[in-house]
Amino acid sequence: MAVGRREFLTFLTCLAGAPRAAFFAQSNGQGQTAQGGRNQNAPGRYPLGLGDDRDGFVYIPAGYTAGTPLPLLILLHGAGNTSLSVQYALPLADEFSVIILAPDSRDERTWDGVLRSWGPDVEFISNAVAQTVARYSVDRDRLGIGGFSDGASYALSFGITFGDQFTSVIAMSPGVMQPMAARGKPRVFISHGTNDPVMPIDITSRTFVPKLKSLGYDVTYREYQGRHAPSPPIVHEAFDWFARSARVP
Repeated sequence: MAVGRREFLTFLTCLAGAPRAAFFAQSNGQGQTAQGGRNQNAPGRYPLGLGDDRDGFVYIPAGYTAGTPLPLLILLHGAGNTSLSVQYALPLADEFSVIILAPDSRDERTWDGVLRSWGPDVEFISNAVAQTVARYSVDRDRLGIGGFSDGASYALSFGITFGDQFTSVIAMSPGVMQPMAARGKPRVFISHGTNDPVMPIDITSRTFVPKLKSLGYDVTYREYQGRHAPSPPIVHEAFDWFARSARVP
């Protein structure tokens, strides 16, 4: 169901209410027992169990210890894909001790905001975050959202809209930037290939970055020689940047 501006801002109000409301239930970090008896505090990938054909996963990095808060990065897939396409980030999650939450978009084509029908993905992501922080110890001052291609477009738009909830936004080769509102000032990391034929850099990132800077956002921007694909060294830099970032006082 499409959500209009008024209904969308109602979502925003609910999420931004009483302290960090829907995004941050009190985390006890005790985990739960998954099917087959595996305790979800153990490092590894676990299904969210919130959807049927389209669901997603949470990845707990090596070395996770209940009671020691870790950063949480929501990582979004590209158009026509699923959460399984972001598994390239799992070794980096281990290296930088970051919990990865990777939901599937509700529509198999792409994310609702890219389709200009905000609503289903907002609710699903909210529920997934609430479940994750209830199960695991999450550093509330390092909550990020990121993605590649359409996932980057959605992360950029969603992260700006819910900027009072997120500390960091990572957008790798975004195609659009169309938030429904702007709250807070999360730090932003944008990267883009100079020879990208899918999301041409001149009409995307080279336009978005000056606009964000003019509005007072702290933007780190990286261009690289390449087409429409993530650059492994820059993805590594983005994870390092995120792991070191904290909420602006």
